[in-house]
Formats: sequence, structure tokens, C-alpha cells
Amino acid sequence: MISMKSAMILTAVLFCHLFVTTESSGQRSKFGTKYVTPFGVMSVIGGVGVAYYTGELSDGVNVKHLGLGPSVSLGAMYRLTENVSARGEVRFYQVSQDQKYAKKFEHNLSFRTRNPDISLGLQADLFSFNRQEPVNPYLFGGVGVTYLSPKAKLDGKWNSLAPLTTEGVKYNRMPLLITGGIGVSAKATDRLSLGLELCNNFLRSDYLDDVSTVYPNPDVLQSDLARRLSDRSSEIGLPAQQPGWIRGNAKNNDMYLFFQVRATYLIGNRMQALERRKTKCPKF
Repeated sequence: MISMKSAMILTAVLFCHLFVTTESSGQRSKFGTKYVTPFGVMSVIGGVGVAYYTGELSDGVNVKHLGLGPSVSLGAMYRLTENVSARGEVRFYQVSQDQKYAKKFEHNLSFRTRNPDISLGLQADLFSFNRQEPVNPYLFGGVGVTYLSPKAKLDGKWNSLAPLTTEGVKYNRMPLLITGGIGVSAKATDRLSLGLELCNNFLRSDYLDDVSTVYPNPDVLQSDLARRLSDRSSEIGLPAQQPGWIRGNAKNNDMYLFFQVRATYLIGNRMQALERRKTKCPKF
């Protein structure tokens, strides 16, 4: 007769054997690949590419003067279901534009800005995680915030525009944004995927370029520098703009776009790792 102690040892050994066998052979998904619980799978994501601005200072696409700048992203993804992941990123970008290349060249306004932003959202993959397709298109969307720091060059020096209130308006320098786009990733290794992504960022502000409404009364501006950067028509030999004349278009907020080469690195499933540590084979 088998004693209680022997039965417990035998049960433990059989359970351990089944667990190891399952792990070594791999539980299979319906697509024939090794099944991994999708919830909790963590990945590091990053991207490098270009940024492009659309607003009052780019009233037409000039291929020779797009005002492109660099964009860099770094973040993480936390998988929620087979197809959906939570996604968070910190990003840095630069955009610029000069109205001398635009249809409304008579305003002669220009800017450059180097800004950080942060966003949180969801990514929806076309193919499920356990399907392990070599190429996987996806959509994503979310919300975030950016910090505006537009500058303009005058007499060889870059000047910060927001503190000068060139339109007589003190605007919010940390506006909300709505981000969204489309991408495609391709597996390079079991853990690493590479791809391309197009992302549009809609600002809840029209002051990415420091231009939005009308020309102010010069007398309300705080300094000669503010007055010179508010109205730059005289620099190209045109008469000064009158107070109340249109300087921008407040009906349409500014936007910026990213086109990036992306990398996603799978760092593992924390929940599965915890389960493995809980279920260790007994030592005899």
C-alpha cells in the first residue's frame, strides 16, 4: 500500500513532469504556434524619422521647402488582448517653416520649434498575437500633451516667441493633442520587429508656430523686439500691417506629422514568469 507521503511525492513528480512536458513541447494555439498568454506581454518600442508641420505658415506644399525636422520616439507597450495593446511614448520633434516660400509671403513670418510630447493610447493589430504572422499591419490612437517653444531668427539670433506675446496673447504652452495613425511591422527575429509608421498629431492649440489671430496694436507689446517679430513686413520692403489685420487663422488648429522607422522588442510576459516561479519542481 502506498503511504500518504509517497502519494504526495508521486503526485508532485507527475505534476512537475506534466508541467515540464507542456513547457518543452509548447502548448499550441489554433494557428499551430506555441501559445503565450497575451495579457501582460511587455515590449519596448522606439522610432526615428522626420516630422512635418501644417499650419498658417505652410499654406501650400513647397517640395523644396517642406520644413522637415527630426523625430525620435521611445516608449513601451502592454498587451491587453490578442489584438490590442496599451501604448505609451515620450517623443521629441523639430519642425519649422518660413513664409517667404508660401503664398502669403507678404507677412514674412517664420519659426522653428523643438518640442517634447508624451502620449498614451491603444494599438490594434490586424493579426492576433499568437498567430505570429511575419507582417502585421496596425492602427493606433491616443491622447497626450506637448510643450510649445517656437522661436524666430532675427539679426542672426534665435528668439523665444511665446514670452514676447507677439499677438498680445499669452497662450497655453502645454496644449492637449490627439494622436493617431497607421503602421506595419515585420518580424526580424523572435523578439524583434521592424516597421514603418505614419502618425498625425492634432493640437488643441493654434500656436505651434506662434501665429493664430490678428496683428495687435504695437503699443500693447512689451518691447521693440516683440514689435519687430510681430510684424516683419518692413524687412522685405512692404508697409507695416495695421492692427486687426489678419495674421493667422484661428479656426484651424496646427498639426504635426511623423513618418518613422520603428522597432519593437519583446521583453516577456511577467504573469507567465510569476506562474513558473510558483510551480517549481520539488527537490528530494
